Amino acid sequence: MQFTSEQRLDDGVLEREFTLGEIPGILWTPGSASASTPTPLILLGHPTLGLHRMYPRLVARARRAAADGFATATIELPGCGDRPPWPADEQARADLRRAKEAGDPIGDEIIDALILPLVEKAVPEWQSALDVLLSLPEIGGPVGYSGGVISIGIRLAVVEPRIVAAGLFAGSYIPRTMFEEARRVTIPLHVLLQWDDEGNDRQAALDLFDAFGSQEKSLHANMGGHTGVPQYAGEDAAGFFARHLR
Repeated sequence: MQFTSEQRLDDGVLEREFTLGEIPGILWTPGSASASTPTPLILLGHPTLGLHRMYPRLVARARRAAADGFATATIELPGCGDRPPWPADEQARADLRRAKEAGDPIGDEIIDALILPLVEKAVPEWQSALDVLLSLPEIGGPVGYSGGVISIGIRLAVVEPRIVAAGLFAGSYIPRTMFEEARRVTIPLHVLLQWDDEGNDRQAALDLFDAFGSQEKSLHANMGGHTGVPQYAGEDAAGFFARHLR
């Protein structure tokens, strides 16, 4: 990991941009963090819009977590932002756009092509980032995962034992194979669902929640579209992580 920039935000949070090989990322640590008292870590997932576009929402989430004493970090997803695209991903996105413009249903073939390669590429990168982040003296466990493409969160919850709790957003396409993986998830889950999300299959989201194998799982459904998440939903998620990361 190489830190490429550093700034102190007005609330004392330290923001450091870094690169991990070709992968850009950002680390936020509370102003009170020190090597003698390592802080728990939350990995901040995000959609495939790129870190630059997502930065305002990411930094707001990071500041809220820092107020609770947690460090947060995020990395750029494969094929997004300034990272080089790959042809199969571009083709899948083009097929999705054509189906939407034609008013056709989004079939399993498109969803699989769009999501499954992303999961296969992104999850090992998240794990590599976690290896390095946990080696920093100011970062400790336990680790949580929050938001982003829900299939990435599912896979991480299955394969990464260092993640002890996850907050998931039911707002992205779900390949059918992920329902089987969901049955293997056993960590505590906090799942957010926007009831009128125009881009989300509500019934699929409910079926996925039912499939999760966790003994502790809660579904928080709010009226409104994809971007209409109420502010208090963030407080609920913060309470969830406070319970499981302290």
